[in-house]
Amino acid sequence: MAQNSNPAPHEGSAVITAQGNLVAPTAEALGGMSGTQNVNDMSRSFALTTRLDSIIAWGRKNALWPMPYGTACCGIELMSVMGPKYDLARFGAEVVRFSPRQSDLLLVAGTITEKMAPVLVRIYRQMLEPKYVLSMGACASSGGFYRAYHVLQGCDKVVPVDVYVPGCPPTPEAVLDGVMALQRMIATGQPRPWRDNWKAPEYV
Repeated sequence: MAQNSNPAPHEGSAVITAQGNLVAPTAEALGGMSGTQNVNDMSRSFALTTRLDSIIAWGRKNALWPMPYGTACCGIELMSVMGPKYDLARFGAEVVRFSPRQSDLLLVAGTITEKMAPVLVRIYRQMLEPKYVLSMGACASSGGFYRAYHVLQGCDKVVPVDVYVPGCPPTPEAVLDGVMALQRMIATGQPRPWRDNWKAPEYV
């Protein structure tokens, strides 16, 4: 005698008909409550306690909106960080904005010349608060091998930098490590005196 391989559905569970249609449980099966009411009752069965500063910091560190400022070969490496292999989206920073008014993380990737410095400062000023800066590569951090009058010897001469990522160019793994270091800084509320004491250059 053949037995039915499909067990009897539990009360309140969805049922698949012979035609393959999924039928949601009725309000009577849910104890007279609709699906929304059932979820609302479940949400009242637990509580979450935290500090306001901690949950705000948690939201900030997992929702960074980067503004890429790629000027040289580091910009190509930055593209690979955004790609599917390394996937910066895993860290909540995939919303790349090319408008400083919609960004809070400035990614300086590449050589910064003296003529670019006023533009970089203007972009930084237009970004949303609180804002952060990640210097990517040797050229952005210290001028690299361009020991010349026309190259800025580090973007920290004009904007406050929170994280330096070394390399020429740095690997995508190093950039991810820099982003995670910045996230730890945001989560712990680390003081940033270089940001608080920053003043724009006089010539800008």
